[in-house]
Amino acid sequence: MKTKWFRNLGLAVMALSLTFGSVSAVSASSKLSGRIVINGSSALLPLTLQASNEFKKLNPKVKISASAAGSVTGPQSVRKGIADIGACDWDASTSVPGFAAFSGQVANKVAVIPFAAVTNGSVGVSSLSTSDLQGIFSGKITNWKDVGGKDAKIVVVNRAFGSGTRVNFQLKALNGTDFMTKGDNYKEVKSSGDMKTAIETTPGAIGYIDLVYVSGSKMKAVSINNVAPTEANVINGTYKVWSYGYYMTKGQPTGAVKAFIDYVQSSKFQNGSLKKLKFIPLAAMKK
Repeated sequence: MKTKWFRNLGLAVMALSLTFGSVSAVSASSKLSGRIVINGSSALLPLTLQASNEFKKLNPKVKISASAAGSVTGPQSVRKGIADIGACDWDASTSVPGFAAFSGQVANKVAVIPFAAVTNGSVGVSSLSTSDLQGIFSGKITNWKDVGGKDAKIVVVNRAFGSGTRVNFQLKALNGTDFMTKGDNYKEVKSSGDMKTAIETTPGAIGYIDLVYVSGSKMKAVSINNVAPTEANVINGTYKVWSYGYYMTKGQPTGAVKAFIDYVQSSKFQNGSLKKLKFIPLAAMKK
């Protein structure tokens, strides 16, 4: 009887230790305080919002606000001092076509973003070649029957200039071919959410978006050169239309900003919520 009593007491003490240990851990992390303002990529916004919710539960004294007006607004906001983190779909500390480097900023990798060519669910096409995409997005191919689909007008939906998704799609899916910019079969949208809505509601539409936004039957992600836009194909190197997502900061991050970026880069978040959102963990890519 005494043995059983001591065993139960030991279990109770262990439970209390674990409980108070958890409280201490939360209390310690809760000492972190401050405000973090994030602006930029709409492709990264679902990740940013999820990470913010999780981080604030661990650090209730930290306030985080996030908005998305396109990748270029991220480093621009950091440069102007109105954001602590600029979410961007390219390394804005280096020059890319159309955008000079943002000097003094540090690019912190946070995710791998697969992008996909997407069509309205009714067009009847499952794969397009690079030359098909170049012809469609330049305005030279205007009917789906010319690329194996239905006899229907193609409506090109493009992201506005300054979008990181646009930069990556043009470079990696179109091999740098210029977009068409006007016409009765052309639309331009400001964000990934707007792209999703336009593709789902416009018969004959084609555009491009990151995989996190692809869901349901109204929008279809098509293969490129018969290679599907999947996590496995990005990792094995057969699907090329992807980029790293970055959190740009003015110099090396410190304080609450560093703690937040560390959390997003942690294996817990990378292999948990990040994967569930259809992003790919940084560690999955071959160096």
